[in-house]
Amino acid sequence: MSTPFDRPLTGGVDGSLGQDGGVSSLAGDEERVVESALRPHSLHDFIGQPKVARQLALVLEGAKRRGRPPDHVLLSGPPGLGKTSLALIIGSELGTSVKITSGPAIERSGDLAAMLSNLAPGDVLFIDEIHRIARPAEELLYMAMEDFRVDVVVGKGPGATAIPLEISPFTLVGATTRAGLLTGPLRDRFGFVGQMEFYEPAELQQVLRRSADLLGVELTEDGSAEIAGRSRGTPRIANRLLRRVRDYAEVEADGRVTREVAQAALALYDVDVLGLDRLDRAVLEALVVRFGGGPVGVATLAVAVGEEPNTVEEVCEPFLVRAGLLARTPRGRVATEAAWHHLGHPLPRGGALLGGAGGVIGAPTTPGASSETLFDA
Repeated sequence: MSTPFDRPLTGGVDGSLGQDGGVSSLAGDEERVVESALRPHSLHDFIGQPKVARQLALVLEGAKRRGRPPDHVLLSGPPGLGKTSLALIIGSELGTSVKITSGPAIERSGDLAAMLSNLAPGDVLFIDEIHRIARPAEELLYMAMEDFRVDVVVGKGPGATAIPLEISPFTLVGATTRAGLLTGPLRDRFGFVGQMEFYEPAELQQVLRRSADLLGVELTEDGSAEIAGRSRGTPRIANRLLRRVRDYAEVEADGRVTREVAQAALALYDVDVLGLDRLDRAVLEALVVRFGGGPVGVATLAVAVGEEPNTVEEVCEPFLVRAGLLARTPRGRVATEAAWHHLGHPLPRGGALLGGAGGVIGAPTTPGASSETLFDA
């Protein structure tokens, strides 16, 4: 019987939805296939996340010595940091198969019951974006995680009967980009919770060197440093930019990815030195030029750049806030001094409101000068 997770593991299902291209950390369908070829297959080959990797290694080794499936694992963090890769590595380290699905695909409790009943002893069930699982299925999952048993309801109304169904011991690996949306009962049933962190440039260079070897790309040290510096601390973005730079190097240069080639290629693809793409800069330009630095609501900002509010809020804002270029205040979005400097615009003088309860920035003259009134809202 076909189930929702009957698909080849080489498909690299990530579950995240969004735009392909640019430097968004969300993956498209075609990109997942490429990612699967670049994914590590063991914890030894996994680059970055040293704390999570070390903790997970202890959990898996202890389970193997006891001859029992390990505790259920929850991996949380922004898209593109390796949650799916770690889920596949768990199955590889345990020597079992990994069944893959996603939270939005589980709409009914019967869907989940069918998946669980088809698991072999020791299998790993990976649910990406687990915070989006339907509530009836989530409640069914509680008993399955604790007692390896589910109650299948047959019939409707007064004649409905609950039939207990024993399932094989398994390990659930859940991945989420929004851990705060998980319900307390579900979160408490995970024995290990790993928080994925953004990568340092040196770690991204290791990722790029490994990917370059697998792709057959001649990548110099300064070329990898240039790409890593524009990758937003995200391996998925680093690999995506490497593939685009490779195309440029093969067509416009001698095939070697040097710093100069990487700079020219990334300029062509509208990725600047901080990793901002066209949409990111459009948001900042609208905020700085059209609205004088803010504050302005996200809906108005989205209309100004011709995008949906969700796109601006979920795709652009997280990195802009993390890079210190944009701030969220109760009154709306405001541009920081760093945003003005990055775009090459002079700081406002003589009463330009940049947020705060009537606060005014009096035109600092050097980068990094005080702008405390910016956050007084």
